[in-house]
Amino acid sequence: MEAKKISPQLLSPCISCGYCLSACPTYQITKDERSSPRGRISLMKEFNSGSIEVTNELFVEQSSFCLGCRACEPVCPAGVQYGALLEEWREITWTGKNLPLRIRGLRIAVTMTPIIRLLGRLRRVKRNTQKNAGQGSDFLMLGCVERVLYPQLSRVIAKRFPSIVINDDQGCCGALHSHNGAPNKGHEMALSLGQDLPGRIVTTAGGCAAHLSTEIGREKVIEFSEFVLEKILAGELTIESPIYIDGKIARIGLQDSCHLRNGMAVFQEPRQILAKLGTFIDMKSSKDCCGAAGTYAIMRPDDSTAVLSKKLVEIEAADLDFLVTLNPGCQRQLEHAPDLRKSKVRVLHLVELLELSLSTQTLEGSRQIR
Repeated sequence: MEAKKISPQLLSPCISCGYCLSACPTYQITKDERSSPRGRISLMKEFNSGSIEVTNELFVEQSSFCLGCRACEPVCPAGVQYGALLEEWREITWTGKNLPLRIRGLRIAVTMTPIIRLLGRLRRVKRNTQKNAGQGSDFLMLGCVERVLYPQLSRVIAKRFPSIVINDDQGCCGALHSHNGAPNKGHEMALSLGQDLPGRIVTTAGGCAAHLSTEIGREKVIEFSEFVLEKILAGELTIESPIYIDGKIARIGLQDSCHLRNGMAVFQEPRQILAKLGTFIDMKSSKDCCGAAGTYAIMRPDDSTAVLSKKLVEIEAADLDFLVTLNPGCQRQLEHAPDLRKSKVRVLHLVELLELSLSTQTLEGSRQIR
């Protein structure tokens, strides 16, 4: 039986122009061509041609060292689908005894829907089942990580958007599998979730949103910032004035979700909302990966920290009151950054900052904090 190869049709568009170099976080750290998208694609082509074996140390290492942030895709003039290439690459390198034990454990964990459901209920994830909910309804995707670490998001959404159906029996979307060497299983899980949530799926996790939009169709998925902006434009949600802290308009920064920005081209929507909530500071590093990158911070903590460190300097210099995230992995990464834990900046999901804004509207219109 012939060994699996990486799809030639995905590799062939690359013209080795080098536009990806300046966008790649790992290349920026190492300045090593082999740690760039162009260099990694060259490795994939060498593997396909038989010049190197699947056990080649550099071939295996670079498949792991890549963050999978897909920042190379928007700048690529040839339209290379690097995210799809990485999924195929890891399917080849992360298999059998070469599959990292942590990845193996995480893959198993997210398929245990009864356990995830139980953990969510213990964390008081909000349920909001409704009669006759179907294809014309909006369904909240709870997410595996979010329902355990950030169950408050579902409670806020149920409170502010009561028409959204929240079914806590749902399973994982499959993003973890697709990004970690099991794309076929990831596809299967996405289809299953799409059947369980038959209407439009509202997501509060950028990585899950991008995965689902690829697997079940963009028209089936709406990310939370898109959903909120839709409500604002329809006149169904009003943000009356910015948030004040100690008499001054709050300074707000954003950490983009890489897959949301690079995979779905969703980045203007959260910025439009944040500009209504305070003084929005669009930092140069907002678009750059924070180093969380799904399982990356677990698998390669030192490299993850190196990616994050440059960003922390700009965040501190921006004198922010709030740093807003759109993805649970990013939120956890930034919340646990030692430099930020010692600073005044509060790391919040967009859901949480919106709730803070709406709830302070009831305080005699002052919207004053502290």
